Amino acid sequence: MRYHNITKDDMLNGEGLRVVLWVSGCAHACPGCHNPVTWDAESGLPFDAAAKAELFEELEKDYIAGVTLSGGDPLYPANREAIAALCQEIKDHFSDKTIWLYTGYKWEEIRHLPLIQNVDVVVDGRYIEAARDTLLPWRGSENQRVIDVPKTFALGQIVLRPEPDYTV
Repeated sequence: MRYHNITKDDMLNGEGLRVVLWVSGCAHACPGCHNPVTWDAESGLPFDAAAKAELFEELEKDYIAGVTLSGGDPLYPANREAIAALCQEIKDHFSDKTIWLYTGYKWEEIRHLPLIQNVDVVVDGRYIEAARDTLLPWRGSENQRVIDVPKTFALGQIVLRPEPDYTV
């Protein structure tokens, strides 16, 4: 797997203060994507031991709520094995941290993937420029869903994460 960046102290890509891993590789090529440089799976840097150490160093901080996996698409087929191993390792070492995963795939296409069991929130669906809404928390277009994975599996139906109330 390759990646473009590790963003520290991010407040936009999930709940709380987070560290974000921007992986390479995406076949969706959504028009208006904010990160098309990540589409090429061969672009960026190898996600090696040093990159993982950098990511884990951030996760060790008490004030970091968790990690967000974005890109590109973490579920680009060539990324899935490495993302599965990374999610398992994060859950093993940082059980109090949450894992958010952004993907252009719909929940119905990915729910069966074993790695999804280690993810807390999936933001699913392609970015649709015509449905863009800059006021939506955690997503770029109205069609995308912020899915609470454990509750969805427990109830057997999609459970959306409640949106924050910024009016209080």
